[in-house]
Amino acid sequence: MNVVQEWPEPVVRVQTLADAQVIPERYIKPPSERPHPSSAPGGAGSVPIVDLGGLKRGAAERQATMLAVSDACIDWGFFQVVNHGVSLELMARMREVWKGFFDLPMEVKQAYANSPATFEGYGSRLGVKKGAILDWGDYYFLQLSPQSIKNYDKWPSLPASLRETTDDYGEELVKLCGVIQNVLSLTLGLDEGFLHREFGEAGAGLRVNYYPRCPQPDLTLGLSPHSDPGGLTILLTDDHVKGLQVRKGGSWITVEPIPDALVVNVGDQIQVLTNGTYKSVEHRVVVNAVTERLSMAFFYNPQDDLLIHPAKELVADDTYPMYKPKTFKEYKLCMRMLGPRGKTLADAMKAT
Repeated sequence: MNVVQEWPEPVVRVQTLADAQVIPERYIKPPSERPHPSSAPGGAGSVPIVDLGGLKRGAAERQATMLAVSDACIDWGFFQVVNHGVSLELMARMREVWKGFFDLPMEVKQAYANSPATFEGYGSRLGVKKGAILDWGDYYFLQLSPQSIKNYDKWPSLPASLRETTDDYGEELVKLCGVIQNVLSLTLGLDEGFLHREFGEAGAGLRVNYYPRCPQPDLTLGLSPHSDPGGLTILLTDDHVKGLQVRKGGSWITVEPIPDALVVNVGDQIQVLTNGTYKSVEHRVVVNAVTERLSMAFFYNPQDDLLIHPAKELVADDTYPMYKPKTFKEYKLCMRMLGPRGKTLADAMKAT
């Protein structure tokens, strides 16, 4: 297998293409991958909504809340949370400062362009194999923790409050991930600290996704179908613009934005740790012709060099573990080597 190679042409920022009448050919997906309206039929249900405030109420409500989280992880791999404890004012500031960054002149943003050596910074389509069909979106990626890999040189200095706001937001999201880890551990019948131990010195990253309006949204995607390779993802969505879709059976279900909510999804590493009990599910992003969309994905991942494998307590006596032990670092390398074909845990397992 060959490691993916860069396109030889200069990177084109999708934001510069938003006023075109037609989209360039390299963004046009094959007919089978386009977001046909019929791909998300009605009656297939909706992503569950969980009130995490129930964890702080009486025993009965706490148990019901934990059961709701568990059911969502088993049936969907996704759920929305309200009363999650993250400052609503801080969430609003995150949207404001990052929209402010993407509204800056292109030459200012380009000063933070990323490269094949590091995915940190302002990007559009690094790490794709030559000839791959591109997604209709730009992004900014940052490492938030551990502290040893945090590099403020990669962080925008404008808007002026962006760094402080992003730091504060990251700290609150780490706390929320800790709460969710406790719940998942207990609902698996394990002790509360199980996932904390398995994650070790957890790492965190932030990907701010900017999807410009698109003149032909029926021909492309903002983000192609994939599952998240890490542990937990918490998404701050656009309050007013739909775009995220989750695969449920043979359908693509659109996640309806809920004011003040956060979207949580299970990543590949938790599917491995739970021996397939909790599902890491494919999702994608569609774009529209009317308006731009901004979302922020916070990734909470296991320590790079710890072996991740199914918990022995979750492997029945008469069965075998579904997944081979692998460090998160090894897993990420495997996914990169697979290139455009490697989008889910199943792809990685087939390659090992």
